Amino acid sequence: MKMRMLTFIDRPTPIHKMTGASKLICFLLWSIIGMSTYDTWVLIFMLVTGLAVFAVSRIKFQEISFVLIFILIFLLLNDLAIYGFSPEQGVQIYGTRHVILRLPGSYSLTLEQLFYELNISLKYFSMIPFALLFIVTTQPSEFAASLNKIGVSYRISYAVAITLRYIPDIQRDYQEIAQAQQARGIDLSKKARIGIRIKNAAAIVLPLIFSSLGRIETISNGMELRGFGKKKMRTWYSARTFAKRDYLGIAFSAAVLVLSLTIMLVRGSRYYNPFQ
Repeated sequence: MKMRMLTFIDRPTPIHKMTGASKLICFLLWSIIGMSTYDTWVLIFMLVTGLAVFAVSRIKFQEISFVLIFILIFLLLNDLAIYGFSPEQGVQIYGTRHVILRLPGSYSLTLEQLFYELNISLKYFSMIPFALLFIVTTQPSEFAASLNKIGVSYRISYAVAITLRYIPDIQRDYQEIAQAQQARGIDLSKKARIGIRIKNAAAIVLPLIFSSLGRIETISNGMELRGFGKKKMRTWYSARTFAKRDYLGIAFSAAVLVLSLTIMLVRGSRYYNPFQ
């Protein structure tokens, strides 16, 4: 089976049955919570909730493993960069200093810095499940119809749908070009050294760009010939109205946002400080 990344995966689950607009609203509310708070308990609750929703969606780990591995590498580099450029940030935030490993200069490893970077990682992990679910459980045409229903211009909505549909097309073109290059003797297998594989993979980029430009021109010409954008309104084949599950999802996300803001106001800080 060929690998597909960040494409719609159909499953008979309540998450898939939610409209694209409601999932977008939930994701935006969840993102606001994740960006606004550093409360460890709130972030852990968000992470557990995200994993539970992910389990309900029946999306398999193998179907998104490549993206997750890429995100984990990015998070590791991000944590290392934070420590490299600001090794005392945790001390400044929490107001205490507990050294667990003495290093030259200001790079002594402190418990406060580790706790701060743990919260940074939790912020990412709390939003990753919802971001991935939004992409892989939302049918592009239905999502465009939902956006138009809540007031977004149908031109913008249709552009979003085309973008989401274009992801699997690019992946298919890449695989076809890669197979054609391998038939010509260009080694892209794991047997070749990593440097050679990267160099040979560069030979795929140019044909992929030209094929993408050709598809864009074909689509734009077809839309222009059919008078796309001439009218102020349009109908949608995949349009769906909000159901009870949509309102419940939005209400739950909004309630968590209100709870998070309330905790921040009562505590007077965005940070949970276990050192005081």
